[in-house]
Amino acid sequence: MSSSVPRLVVAAPSSGSGKTTVATGLMAAFAARGLAVSPHKVGPDYIDPGYHALATGRVGRNLDAYLCGPELVGPLFLHGARGCDLAVVEGVMGLYDGAAGEGELASTAHVAKLLRAPVVLVVDASSQSRSVAALVHGFVSWDPEVRVGGVILNKVASDRHEVMLREALEQTGVPVLGVLRRAPQVDTPSRHLGLVPVAERRAEAVAAVAAMAAQVSDGCDLDALAGLARTAGALSCAAWDAAEAVSSPAHHPTRSDEKPRVAVAGGEAFTFSYAEHTELLAAAGAEVVPFDPLRDEELPEGTRGLVIGGGFPEVYAAELSANEPLRKAVAHLAESGAPVAAECAGLLYLCRELDGQPMCGVLDAEARMTGRLTLGYRDAVAVGESVLAAAGTRMRGHEFHRTVVEPGAGAEPAWGLKTPRRRVEGFVRRGVHASYLHTHWAAQPGVARRFVERCRTS
Repeated sequence: MSSSVPRLVVAAPSSGSGKTTVATGLMAAFAARGLAVSPHKVGPDYIDPGYHALATGRVGRNLDAYLCGPELVGPLFLHGARGCDLAVVEGVMGLYDGAAGEGELASTAHVAKLLRAPVVLVVDASSQSRSVAALVHGFVSWDPEVRVGGVILNKVASDRHEVMLREALEQTGVPVLGVLRRAPQVDTPSRHLGLVPVAERRAEAVAAVAAMAAQVSDGCDLDALAGLARTAGALSCAAWDAAEAVSSPAHHPTRSDEKPRVAVAGGEAFTFSYAEHTELLAAAGAEVVPFDPLRDEELPEGTRGLVIGGGFPEVYAAELSANEPLRKAVAHLAESGAPVAAECAGLLYLCRELDGQPMCGVLDAEARMTGRLTLGYRDAVAVGESVLAAAGTRMRGHEFHRTVVEPGAGAEPAWGLKTPRRRVEGFVRRGVHASYLHTHWAAQPGVARRFVERCRTS
């Protein structure tokens, strides 16, 4: 099978160059033309896909060659791009920056090659003129397998500045496909882990995306960019399918006709999740029901399992603590032995307290904010049996937080980590699996299958 969904990868020499503004603006501008646009983000980031979804009306999806493996990048891309006219992929960090110590693995360049997609390089031109040509030449020539099809100049100061930049770039042979002036109205606020998620500032986010679309429409050659997208090479892989992923010859559920209800936390405090997780849960036979720990005082009726992903509980600690009925309901469910999967924010919510505010008390641990950022990919192995994994199961994950949990692991840890140093982490207790590690279940679909089976039999 082959597919040639038109697609562009939006990259930059470094973080802060304007990738998110350009990528989100392009998505919204093409969508405004009536195109069905598929939004994607390279790497583990959860926040940018929220803005992408706002721009396109479709779920923003991640393409991470470290978490999922290079072999899944094409299939997951085609899964997200089903029925679309065009796809825009926002890169991560600088074009050639990948997983630490792993060469090109998981870099924007790596993903662009896996997708056979042309790259549009967004350059912050605010403090340079003729030097921009040397910069672009270096990025174009570094890896001949990466096809840089054009440049968008960002933060251009004036018409004279633009002329100087264009004259310099004529020597590179790389076309200028857009020029954007400085525009503070498209800025989005940040805090300790990056941009503020869409769910926390819906009206302001809508206005910001509209401003990005207007700026990109005014400053970029959308026809030329669409033409460049159509030069992407065909992919020979098939689209990823959740039902196929969870199927297994050895899979014989005890009561296959039962659809256990799995509650999945959402709302402003828990915005970090990959769409494929709920798709895998549903494909494995669960009835997936969202709930909001900030507002719902009860778990959905008939809940048999609970998934609490990442987010910003530290920002909403007082409100989460004030919802005592739900905290007690979560604790009661966990004590019953029902499966509970918690990642990062979910881990904090299950602790005894967070920054002095009472939480669910499922885990005999305390969490607090710190000034230290813990960030990076991790190789992990399941220390023992749990509702998510058999002992010895290997997964790759990502840590990203400014909090600490004490103790950092329970009597039965969740994972043994190889990087950055060997240590155990997380908690396994009855049906609870709680950890700082963000994982992508598409890489190990048996996780979803095992979790739903435990929901059926618990």
